[in-house]
Parts: sequence; structure tokens; C-alpha cells
Amino acid sequence: MATGRSRKPSAPSGPRRAKPKARSTSTLDGMAPHELASVLRAVLTRHPELRTEAEQIAIEMISAPSVENVADEVYEAVSALGIELLQGRTGKQARGYVEPTEAAWELLGEAVADVLDDMKRCADLGLREAAEAICCGIVLGLRRTKGANSDGLLGWAPDFPAEESCHAVAELIRASAPKDRDATRNRLVEALVKLVPSWDEMITRAADRADKCR
Repeated sequence: MATGRSRKPSAPSGPRRAKPKARSTSTLDGMAPHELASVLRAVLTRHPELRTEAEQIAIEMISAPSVENVADEVYEAVSALGIELLQGRTGKQARGYVEPTEAAWELLGEAVADVLDDMKRCADLGLREAAEAICCGIVLGLRRTKGANSDGLLGWAPDFPAEESCHAVAELIRASAPKDRDATRNRLVEALVKLVPSWDEMITRAADRADKCR
């Protein structure tokens, strides 16, 4: 009678499958932008030695905008607005009666407000080249919207692209220090005459008016 231990079943032949790795989920990846901003502020508070590096990264991120990229952003933001957005913005409002044209101008202005804010923020930070590139992108993008989507909001405000372009140029010149306004004006006009030659005289007049506002 056999007294040895029973044999264990042999392992199946063939390659062994690797166990799938557990998928790690980063808390940071799932956070909203404002939450990430709070995390960054907390990190810099705890580790002030990182502030210089963070400042350099921030400058690199916002100091090299592409004129074409800004123009594409502005074009898409403005030309994509449909006439259905006028619903609820026209007629009797808390502030009084609002005409469709007025509402269209307001909505179009809201579409480019963030880009204008970026331009002025760069000017305030002393990032001259970035501010001027954004301004040129705004004007180029608005010029491309002339005649685009006439069935949308632009059909109610056909003069918006030209007038908003003049506004952007004037805002940047006025945001410059008084001693720098002549130079800013000259650089902008020179760049924009090449980008939007059909608006040469209009842009020059707007720049001249802003430059004289001391």
C-alpha cells in the first residue's frame, strides 16, 4: 500500500497571463481648474522656494501666443453664434426694452471678452510682445468673420468686427504707460497693416485717437 503524499496537479502548459495592473486614478487629474489653482497656491505657500520656478513657467506659458491661434479662437467664437441666442435677451428686460441688434452686440462682445482680458493682463504684467500678439490675433480673427454666418448674430451686427477691432487696438494702447504709447501704436499699426490691409485707414485712425488720450 502506497504511503507517499499525493501529487499536486501540474500547472497548465503555455504562457501565463499577467494579472492586469490596478488602474491608478490621480486626484489632480480629476480636479477642476479652480481647484488646481488652489492646490498650486497651497504648494507655493508651503514651499516658497518653488515660486521662482513657477513664475518662469507661467511667463513661458503666456508670453508666446500665436497670432494665428488667437485669430482662429476669435473667429470660431464669433462666427459660431446662432440667432437662437437672442431668445431671452431681447424685448422687455429688467433694464428696459432691448432691441435684437443691441442684444447681438452684447453677445458678440461677451464671446471675445476673455481674449481681450488676456491681452490686458499681459500688458499689465509687462509682457509687451504677448499683449501685441493677442491684439493682432483678435483683429485678424474679427476680419475673417466679415461676411461669415450672416444668418447668425453677425447678421444683426455686421459692423461689430470692425468696431471691436478698433476697440481692441485702443484698449492696448491705453493700457501702455504714457511714455510707451507712441512705440506701441507704431508697432501695432505696422503689424496690422500687413495682416489686414483692407482695414489700414480704420486701424490707423483708432490707434491715433487712443495715442492722444494722455
